[in-house]
Amino acid sequence: MDMSETIHCDLLVVGAGPAGLFATYYAGMRGLGVALVDSLGHLGGQVAALYPEKFIYDVAGFPAVRGRDLIEGLAEQALSAKPRILLDEECATLEDRPDGSLVATTVAGTAIHCGAMLITGGIGRFTPRPLPAVDVYPGGGIHRVVGPAEHYAGHDVVIVGGGDSAVDWANMLAETARSVTLVHRRARFTAHEGSVARLRGSAARVILEAELVELVGDPAVEQVIVKSAKDDFLETVSASVVVPALGHVASLGPIAGWGLAINARQIEVGTDMSTARARVFAAGDITDYPGKVRLMAVGFGEAATAVNNIAVLLRPGEALFPGHSSELPRAVGAGTGA
Repeated sequence: MDMSETIHCDLLVVGAGPAGLFATYYAGMRGLGVALVDSLGHLGGQVAALYPEKFIYDVAGFPAVRGRDLIEGLAEQALSAKPRILLDEECATLEDRPDGSLVATTVAGTAIHCGAMLITGGIGRFTPRPLPAVDVYPGGGIHRVVGPAEHYAGHDVVIVGGGDSAVDWANMLAETARSVTLVHRRARFTAHEGSVARLRGSAARVILEAELVELVGDPAVEQVIVKSAKDDFLETVSASVVVPALGHVASLGPIAGWGLAINARQIEVGTDMSTARARVFAAGDITDYPGKVRLMAVGFGEAATAVNNIAVLLRPGEALFPGHSSELPRAVGAGTGA
């Protein structure tokens, strides 16, 4: 991408998690041109990063839906709006234009000129906790997001961590991978007790009170060195895949300096999902208001509310309620830009 490029759109959606993907789709239904930005390298936000293989039970219409399946459906919807997608990007600055429009500039220098912005960043900027041995390793075989279990058949998998994600992934992959080894630096897990009990009854090997100190292999990992915290004993473990599952650090990042009203890392919004800054709206887990319930289903509703109010803001005279979707012609991807 030419870093001097300027992207023009009606709506800039910041955050490609479930609420952001649905907002992108819904904006397309209202005929708005959309750009979608996320600091992660994939669509789906924390669902894709933390629990792609877990079932979700509180999404309307699905008695149970696997995380990755839900994201696949939301992504398919969103892509029908023909958005301009920028992954591994983060909006650093936000400026007001004399005509009321906005210009957001990413860390990489890309300018996005939009009529309005919708922040759907969930818990904000989402970065993995550091793991020195992994962070300095130049080779391949590092999976920060776990894919479908069948992709790991024939692999020796080493997972580092003791929380829900680490234990859930170990349980899932123990059924398909050639071997699974879970390394945790403490004597006890923080994961759900039922998941830990399942782990102990699985084929996975568990090494407690130890840390991963080195990855060996070129061009991809072949072994890891694990050191015991009790006696500094070093053990070599076969590994073709290493999964660092130490959790993530969340922060609002540059958003905190954009003149929004923020309460405990959440953005205060009105009933129309507007923030304290003109033409900036928010939806999903990142919002705060009296009675707020942080459910994915609520985020979908907030995204639709925000988009409908943005459509009226950008196109005075249009109806706030566009009618029932079953009665509307498909109008995705029809936006004309800011």
